[in-house]
Amino acid sequence: MTLMGQTTGAENSDSYTVVIFRGSTAKPLRFSFPRKFVRKLLIVCGIFIIADLFVLSHYVIRTGEVWELSAFRSEAMSARQQTAAFSNAIDDLKKRLSSMKEVNQRLRVMLGIETPKTGDTVNGRGGEDGPLPDGNAVSPSASLKGDAALQLSESDKNGASTQPRNIADQSELDEHELLAVVKQGIDWLSREASAQERALQELSLAAEQKSSRWAATPSIWPVRGWVTSGFGPRVSPFTEKPAWHDGLDIGAAANAPVQAPAQGRVTTVGFDSKLGNLVRLDHGFGIETLYGHLAKALVKEGQRVKRGDVVGLVGSTGLATGPHLHYMVKVNGQTFDPTKYILD
Repeated sequence: MTLMGQTTGAENSDSYTVVIFRGSTAKPLRFSFPRKFVRKLLIVCGIFIIADLFVLSHYVIRTGEVWELSAFRSEAMSARQQTAAFSNAIDDLKKRLSSMKEVNQRLRVMLGIETPKTGDTVNGRGGEDGPLPDGNAVSPSASLKGDAALQLSESDKNGASTQPRNIADQSELDEHELLAVVKQGIDWLSREASAQERALQELSLAAEQKSSRWAATPSIWPVRGWVTSGFGPRVSPFTEKPAWHDGLDIGAAANAPVQAPAQGRVTTVGFDSKLGNLVRLDHGFGIETLYGHLAKALVKEGQRVKRGDVVGLVGSTGLATGPHLHYMVKVNGQTFDPTKYILD
């Protein structure tokens, strides 16, 4: 079968003829199409092709935009999730900083940096109570409501001045508002962290000073034994008259070790006609301790000692009725009862 298209000027100059040869013996088929029809058909086909190309290109562009929009939405969702996670982390840090602030405040009170407030300044009341006029009774519940409202207003006032908005409750905010709240939280954290850093530095310095003071405070028994004569007025065992005893006599076995009750420096190692062999320690901060009637001193002048170091042995040298230790504590040159400093 052969397909052939041709124009025959003799038959019809305004048409196209298509001849189909089906074999050597079969009669060929002829189809004639007017030239105008063919031209219109080509124009229509061209328009369809152009329209198809336009639709296809538009589809490709729109598909790309949809993919891009989907990617943007995914990135926006991821960014929002990250922002939410970041906001939750900020909330957690806020809670931890608030707890740290409370601990710092307690430490400041314990270390004596700030004097704690005495009493309840919110609920302080006073005055003389008298009978109410008839018909003007006040119910306890109304009084409680008034007190609760006062406390609530105070807490709201304090919270508004110190705390930023809670980010975890901002699920209805859009991205810009959420970012603004996050920025507010970051600014608050920065300010609060700086304040807590300053507070910790102050606490560290105070703790160091308190630690040095504590290390210099005589807080243990210098020797284990029994108190044979306390601090203050007593009857002298030698004259049997009232006298003032400026230390603590602790009875113990001869040659029992005498320990330094705090760190310090040995300022005196010598002999006194009444106290016998003695050792004097300077602990700093105006605190001094003295150990008398020693059998033997085991330290030298200028030597540094720590709490628990042995400075001598119990004896009965000097004016004594038997083996014991005369233990004296001075603060800024004034004697004090040593038992006021002993903790164990």
